[in-house]
Amino acid sequence: MEASNGLRERLRHVRWIAGGSGAGKSTVAVRLAAEHGMRLYATDDVMADHARRATADQAPFLHRFMAMDMDERWVLRSPQAMLETFHWFRGEGFGLIVEDLLALPADRGVIAEGFRLLPSLVKPLLASRDQAVWLLPTPDFRDAAIHGREAGGPGFLRRTSDPERAARNLAERERRFTERLREETRRLGLHAIEVDATMTEDDTARRVSGIVRFSTP
Repeated sequence: MEASNGLRERLRHVRWIAGGSGAGKSTVAVRLAAEHGMRLYATDDVMADHARRATADQAPFLHRFMAMDMDERWVLRSPQAMLETFHWFRGEGFGLIVEDLLALPADRGVIAEGFRLLPSLVKPLLASRDQAVWLLPTPDFRDAAIHGREAGGPGFLRRTSDPERAARNLAERERRFTERLREETRRLGLHAIEVDATMTEDDTARRVSGIVRFSTP
């Protein structure tokens, strides 16, 4: 990967909306991309492609995860073990995100969004801290959002032998991940927004717009 200064210049037109699962990142990013005439790059949409592109040497935790059955992934391990070994939380594949962004035409701004945009990895790419924000959902807000997408929780958990335990493990892992993001954004001096049940989509979009400078020099 080229030097950080060069990357910062080449990515000056990118804005980053990141954070915990269920925080409304995708909804807000789609809305703001349309409002500002920007291209949207959703990191969730390229996870399967990145999993195919990443070798075992590049992404050892990813390949271990892919070798597990559903119970090994979601039922039999503690939430802390799930947090520490989840490949995307460890930054595996982030270089592929950067490659994708560099390959996009730079004729207009880009909003990159997703939980894979970890603060420590994004910060060196920022020409200004006003290019990025992390949305941090409260547990109640996150649970309502996730269950609202799919009654009973994420469908893949139903492929385990104990969906209820798997759902509890996943919820606790996500809570710990959000807490890690909260600590990391604070330590690195990056922008973060607490998203709770009192906030509407309009509220979140307004607060993001108050932080992120969407016009590009």
